Amino acid sequence: MAVKPLGDRVLVKRLEEKEEKKGGIIIPDTAKEKPQEAEVIAVGPGRRGEDGKHIPIELKKGDKVLVSKYGGTDVKINGEEHVILREDDILAVVE
Repeated sequence: MAVKPLGDRVLVKRLEEKEEKKGGIIIPDTAKEKPQEAEVIAVGPGRRGEDGKHIPIELKKGDKVLVSKYGGTDVKINGEEHVILREDDILAVVE
C-alpha cells in the first residue's frame, strides 16, 4: 500500500534503539521511551503561506531525522508502525 502524506505532513518510521544492558538489568518494552530518531518514508507536497504561495518541505525520502517524543499520529501500514507528523514536529536532520 502506497501512502502519500497531504500538506506539510511527513511519514516516518522510528528507528529501533539498540538495547543496552547495564549491570544485568533489562528494561521491559512497556517502560522504554519512544525512540526519537526516525527515517523519512514519504513527504507531502508542502503548504500554502499566508500570501498563497507554495512552501515546499525541506525533507526528502531517506533522510534521518529527530522527531518530538509525543508528536504525530501513530499508524500501522503493512503491519509496520509508522508516524505521520507535521514538518514542525521534526526537530533536526541527522547527518
